[in-house]
Amino acid sequence: MTDKPIADHPLRYPLNNELHARPFPELTAPCRAAYLAIKQPSGAAKRDRSLDRAHLIALLDRFGAAHPAPDATHHATRLGRSFLKWEMHSEFVSYTLYADGVEAHPFDGQAFNLFPKDWLAEAPGVVISSVLIRMETTDFTTQSMPALSQRIAKWFVSESLTISYVVDREAVVATDFRIDEFGHVRFAIIANKGVSQRRLGRIAQRLLETETYMNASMLGFPVARMVADETDRLEAELMGIFDQISEDKSRDSATLEVLLALAGKIENLASRTAFRFGATEAYAKLVEQRIALLREERFEGRQMISEFMMRRYEPAMRTCLSANKRLQELSGRTERAANLLRTRVDVETAGQNKLVLARMDQRAGLQLRLQQTVEGLSVVAISYYAVSLLSYLLAPLAPRLGLEKYQLVALFTLPVVALVWWLAKRVRKRLK
Repeated sequence: MTDKPIADHPLRYPLNNELHARPFPELTAPCRAAYLAIKQPSGAAKRDRSLDRAHLIALLDRFGAAHPAPDATHHATRLGRSFLKWEMHSEFVSYTLYADGVEAHPFDGQAFNLFPKDWLAEAPGVVISSVLIRMETTDFTTQSMPALSQRIAKWFVSESLTISYVVDREAVVATDFRIDEFGHVRFAIIANKGVSQRRLGRIAQRLLETETYMNASMLGFPVARMVADETDRLEAELMGIFDQISEDKSRDSATLEVLLALAGKIENLASRTAFRFGATEAYAKLVEQRIALLREERFEGRQMISEFMMRRYEPAMRTCLSANKRLQELSGRTERAANLLRTRVDVETAGQNKLVLARMDQRAGLQLRLQQTVEGLSVVAISYYAVSLLSYLLAPLAPRLGLEKYQLVALFTLPVVALVWWLAKRVRKRLK
């Protein structure tokens, strides 16, 4: 064993603590719960977590409760006669107050009075989920189930009512997923006698998460409708560009500019909706997982939560998925069309460049022949001036040689021309 132990990774303990950071509450029926999820407005450039934390501390200070750690994303504490569970998520914060006992009149909204009204008015955001839970206990016998079914049916709207056994028939869960006149969605949990406190807490927590994640995922539905309308319009523009590409090749460069502008619009739309579609997909998977964890079984032939989701919720999620897929496919088609048109423009440009080069080559040949002609003339001109100078220089020698001047000039004209021609040829050779 070494004297110095091996150092731990700096994130080893924080990450391990994160796995155990959100224990399920331990509940004893009969009891009730009031739940609230608050999301900062969509127009905010960036979520200010300090506002959510300040709002939590304002609630804790009213009851003299302990504050959370400075960087905490969850907190649980006794709050007067209730128990508070606070969690900070990526897009929202949630408050859950658990209290003993149930109201005399089921779901009369009194449980939500556990939250101070003036504190609610100061919330830094908007409500995306507000839930009331009523938890009771009874003996599950064959004789008691029909009466229980009738009693629960009076609390909810029959058209969307769901009732099912959950977690190995340890409890019956009922809801209609409707917002009541007080602004809350209601859940009833009727537990069999002997159900453990932890199991009852897990059931309540999974129902709250199902409702919250469902609402958060539905935020993508209006975005999907908007994207579908925009995609229809952009697809029509793209089809018009395709017609131009196939009909008029003389305007390829102008068509390419129009196509690139359209691609910019599509990418802008995709970037503005990418986060929302990604969040919707993630929340939808969480909803599916939470419902699977309930392990539902049919109760008295009633509709189950999973069936309600299949008929009411999943079509909306498929709409979001379809809208995002259409947008991505449109982006791909636009990119392929741009590449095709860009290639055609490049080929046309290459042909034009080839023609220009051929014409330049012709002009270079003409210039070469002209230059050779000029060089020949220059030999004659230089020779002429050289002979003229020599005639003046050697004219006095003509009488002594017994020659006339023209005879002397005739004698050295050819040698001078030959010398000038040789010198010109030597210069061209050195230049090459």
